[in-house]
Amino acid sequence: MFRVCRRMSLTAGLMSLAILPAHAQRGADFFKDKTVNYIVATAPGGGYDTYGRLVAEYMQKYLPGSTFVVKNVPGAGHLVGTNSIYASRPDGLTIGTFNTGLVYNQLVGLEGVRFDLTKMSWLGKAGSDPRVFLIAQQSPIKTFAELQASTTPINFATAGVGSASYVETIIMLNGLKLPIKALTGYNGNDDQLAMRRGEIVGSIGSRSTYEDFVRNGYGRMIAQIGGSQTDVPQLLPQLTDPKAKTLIALIQSQGDIARLTAGPANIPADRLAALRDAYKKALEDKELQAKAEKLERPVEPAYGDQVLNSIKAALNQTPDTIAMLKQALQTGRK
Repeated sequence: MFRVCRRMSLTAGLMSLAILPAHAQRGADFFKDKTVNYIVATAPGGGYDTYGRLVAEYMQKYLPGSTFVVKNVPGAGHLVGTNSIYASRPDGLTIGTFNTGLVYNQLVGLEGVRFDLTKMSWLGKAGSDPRVFLIAQQSPIKTFAELQASTTPINFATAGVGSASYVETIIMLNGLKLPIKALTGYNGNDDQLAMRRGEIVGSIGSRSTYEDFVRNGYGRMIAQIGGSQTDVPQLLPQLTDPKAKTLIALIQSQGDIARLTAGPANIPADRLAALRDAYKKALEDKELQAKAEKLERPVEPAYGDQVLNSIKAALNQTPDTIAMLKQALQTGRK
């Protein structure tokens, strides 16, 4: 009897020891000695890569013992990278950033979308970045009215089909009846280099991406969508067509939730809480903020469910708005 009890005690003890590591690796402890892959759904260079590397660097600081590795996974206007994030194991070891143009893609049911933004594990957003119309300095176009009045097609650069750059250019090309010819394949700061070469006249994108370009005298911003700056004319008050105003309001909502970070659906609650905590501490770190200011990248963070609710609101569009969006995109793909 003693031997049986002793064996049972030993067995129970070993089982307890086996269970201990699992309990010890809850929350932040889970990430000790682990590698977290931070996917940037675009090529190196440009705003998404800059924000992604800042976030990864400082999240690592606030998850002691972890190692963050940034992986650039470009392709199909951020679809490839975002699909990779969504399809990854929901263990908390894969997160990443992608553009808000994917809201449009999900709204219209674009082929190739293999994610549901409302189900992703949201950490937050790093900034609010209004969209602007950028025109090369050598172009005679000085105002949005002059752009509208052009009698010849004007080459505008966009990233891949499906990117925010592409989608928003096509929406405005068709919704505002602009004389723009959208040329794809300009990722990172390729569009700025193309403007300096003279092969591209304009581009539509995040204001922070173009600040240096304009300051250095290579281009000018002729219209802005959203944001609180007063040095560039706002586009919305210049419009009279109600349908055009609706589309521009949708674009403005995307600028309000810029530079996102999220993981796949169903990350365990304790790990997601640890990631969110590290993300919040990272974005509120004075050193990160100083680096971002030096790089002229605005930091206006929001966190967790607050960002999820903004995503849900952006996806809650009327059938008429979705139909306009589909029409704009289909026309753009002729």
